[in-house]
Order: sequence, then C-alpha cells, then structure tokens
Amino acid sequence: MENKEPQIKKLRIGNVEVDNNLILAPMAGVTDLPFRLLCREQGCGLLYTEMVSAKAILYQNKNTFALLKMEPSEHPIALQLFGSEPEVMAEAAVMLEREPFDILDINMGCPVPKIVNNGEGSALMKNPKLAQEIVSAVAKAVKKPVTVKFRKGFTEDCINAAEFAKVLEFAGAAAVAVHGRTRQQYYSGRADWDSIRQVKEAVSIPVIGNGDVTSPESAQRMLLETGCDGVMIGRGARGNPWLFRQIREYLDTGAYDHGPSLQEIKEMIVRHGRLNLSYKGEYTGIREMRKHVAWYTAGLPNSAVLRNEVNHVENFRELSDLIERFS
Repeated sequence: MENKEPQIKKLRIGNVEVDNNLILAPMAGVTDLPFRLLCREQGCGLLYTEMVSAKAILYQNKNTFALLKMEPSEHPIALQLFGSEPEVMAEAAVMLEREPFDILDINMGCPVPKIVNNGEGSALMKNPKLAQEIVSAVAKAVKKPVTVKFRKGFTEDCINAAEFAKVLEFAGAAAVAVHGRTRQQYYSGRADWDSIRQVKEAVSIPVIGNGDVTSPESAQRMLLETGCDGVMIGRGARGNPWLFRQIREYLDTGAYDHGPSLQEIKEMIVRHGRLNLSYKGEYTGIREMRKHVAWYTAGLPNSAVLRNEVNHVENFRELSDLIERFS
C-alpha cells in the first residue's frame, strides 16, 4: 500500500542542515567510525559517535581521543559527551570544539549503573536544575549547536520527559532526542511513543524519537504517531545498516526492497572487517568483529556454528575465508 506521508524530510539543528531525518543512535562499542561509514553509505542522515567522558577529555585520555576520529564523509555528525559538572562539561566542550564534528550532544539517558551512580547519564533526569545548568554552561561555551538525549523518565513514578525538555530548551538546547523508556526499563518492554509526542507538543525545537524502530513500517508509525521531526535508530541497526536505505525507500515510495541477500550480508561483513582492521589494527579490529558477525547473521541457518567459529579467528584472511564458506 502506498503511503506518501510522512516523506523523508530535511532537518535543521541550530545552523546544521541534515539531508534527511534518519539518525543513527549513539551506542557504546557499536557506533565507531567503521560502522558509521557503512550506515552513512546506506542513507543515514545524521551520525552520532560513541559517548565520551568530559573528565577523560580534560585529562587528555588517549583511549578517549581515539573515539573522536572522524572522516570528512561523515558530516553531519554529532559528538556525544557525558558528565555531571557544568564547569567540567563546558571546559571539555571548549577543548573539543576544534574537533571536526557538527553538533555536540549531551548524554542524559545512559542507564548503565557506573554512569548513573556518578550522577551522570539518566541520573540527571532526577535533577532538572543541574541538567539546565549543564546545558546552559555548554551552550554558552561553544558555537556549535548543543543537543540532549534523554529518556521518558528515571522510573515509572517519575515520568518527566516533557517538562525536562522545556527546561533544556530554555537552557539553550537546539534539539532533543527522546528514548521512550525509563531508566528503570533499560531496554526491556515496549518504548512509550506517547512520551515522545508529549515532548514534541511541549517544545518548539526539533524532537527526535528513539525506541523500537526496527523496520521501515515502525519508522513511519513513529513519525505519524508522535509528530517527531526525526527518527533515531539504535539496536535495530546493529548488523543491519541496510535499514536506513529501506526506511528511505519506504517513506519516499511506500515500498522497499526486502533484502539483503546472503551474499550481500557476507560482502558487508568482509567490508566491515576490512574497515575495522584498517582503523584499529588486526588484534583489536578482528576481536571487535566477533559481535558484529553475530548481529549480521542472527536468525540465519547455521549462524550458531558461525558465531562459535568466529570467536577463534585471529586475522583478516581467516575471517574472510570463514565468511566465504558460510552458507
């Protein structure tokens, strides 16, 4: 059935224009440079880096700066920063501004205990005043647009996404991304898209919806049901960069290619592996490919055997040969 609404639209965040409103969510250990390049090639409009620590930036942590490597073809790209002290966040933002990103995003949604226990990530949803101070300090310190990603609330007893978004808009946020789950839920249960709609109705800045977009149909439903300006895709893109292309086709034409074929999957794995090794070296690159191979082949016949075998692969040739034999 053809449905021309809503079509792929351009998105403007501060002074940054994004060609389309499909966005790759920041995911630790996933949205590194090689994976971002593959998603961009498939039609993703805005990329996000893995989150980096403001304190690690101030302390010139070498491993953290490795996460900041970007390629010219990645623009526009958002760099995600986390922390809980306004002065530290602002100082780190100033240090980072020379890096070649377009948008600075502040993480106020991460549910991981070690982040939350430091008062960072989604813990900031319990302290809107501090969240406002952080956004205000960072927005005043840098010229690049500042955005915030957060959740619908911290617990089911504290659903405050709409009010929280208003506070952030007042503080200078140029856009917000809302994951329709509480911190309490982590990634379980269903995302509450109604909370995204409420945020969209509460603020005048662009609102990006996040949660349970795993298909072209669900992307369209989110846009229609929430009125959000953009769709952010996280776990649905793991092992499936083609999803961005499929969503674009569906929103533009009402139909899409139900791919990819096994051969396309195998070629993408080998290409991803080559990219990973070129940026990270053989030892790290090959080990990080193990989880990606599991995601690319999930649900395919004989994938359990492949997942076991890929854990013993030590170099690119072994990876390439293993994938070639997979059928």
